[in-house]
Formats: sequence, C-alpha cells, structure tokens
Amino acid sequence: MFVYKLISYVLHPLLFSFMGSFLYLYLTPKHIVKQQEYIILVIVFVSTYIIPILLLALLKRINLINDYHLRSIDERKFPILFFIMLSFLIGRAMTSIQIADLLAFSFFGVAFALSFTYLLFNIKIKTSLHTLGIGGIIGFVMVMSYEYQLNFNSIIAGLFIIAGLIGVSRLALNAHRPKEIYIGFLLGIICQFISFQIYQNI
Repeated sequence: MFVYKLISYVLHPLLFSFMGSFLYLYLTPKHIVKQQEYIILVIVFVSTYIIPILLLALLKRINLINDYHLRSIDERKFPILFFIMLSFLIGRAMTSIQIADLLAFSFFGVAFALSFTYLLFNIKIKTSLHTLGIGGIIGFVMVMSYEYQLNFNSIIAGLFIIAGLIGVSRLALNAHRPKEIYIGFLLGIICQFISFQIYQNI
C-alpha cells in the first residue's frame, strides 16, 4: 500500500503541467533561448502547482474541502473550475507572446479535458485526474513527435508504463472505479489531439 501511495504522491496531477512543459522544452528543436525556457518553467510551476496548493489550503481552512485528496465530487467542483480557467489563461498568455504556441495549445487541451471532467460530474463520474494528467502528457508527446517529425517511441512506451502504474495504484487505493481510470486516460490523450487539430487549422 505504501508503494501505491508513493506513486500517487510523486506523480500528482498538479505536477503534470510542469512535466509536460519540461518535456516540450527538452525534446523539441531549440527555438527558445535558455532564459525564456527558465521563465516559462517558473511561471508554469508557480501557476499550476504553487497557486493551486495555496487555493486548496484556503479551501480547507474555510471548510469547503475535508482534505487535499478531494474525495467527493462536490469537493472537486470549484478546484476543477479554477484549473480550467488557469489552464486557459496560461495558454492564452503563451499564444499572445508567440514563443511556444504548441505548448500553449497543450494547456488548451488540459482545459478541454477538465471541462469534460466537470460535465461528467452531472452523471456521478469522478474522473481520475491522475490518469487524465498522464494521458495528457502521452497525447502531447505524440503531438510533438508528429509536429517535429521526431521519434519519441521509447519515451511514449515509458510513459505508458508509468500510466499503468498510476492506474493500478489508484485502483489499489480505492480512489476510483475502473471506468473512471480509463475515462481520465482517454480524455487526457484525446483532448490533446483535439487541441492540436485546432492549432493546425489556425
């Protein structure tokens, strides 16, 4: 059980946006100066990790959530809405400065996936944010591979293994039903593809 908890903490959903940004800057052909890369990583880390943690601490303090695990659908609603807006704003900011447009659209993909997640609350489905996050990274790496004509097969295979470990861990901890694991993973991948299609048609 300790191993499953460790996997869930180390590969927490709040870290996936930073991980995706790091992979983009590390794997893609260099078209951004180092200083800009560092600025992007700092902004993404603060926006998608530090600020959400502070938000959760505030929500817990005023008793809107019981703990940081967000076990119930009701507890997830406001944080999900907040992260939808945050992801959209980050994507919008990146497109406005035209430095990392493909990365920007990956954040729109996150916003799309979380929007579907929110809609699924209406039919009592608590989508796994862990598998949504790793699915999003897999989808984004596939997009990068296609866009830049680079072979990332070994990286994608490794990410699929990580996704399997995450899925098993969430099931072992009774955090989700199997269908919520699969839905999260598929939403993560598919919404990156949808966002990429929009990117290509603009």
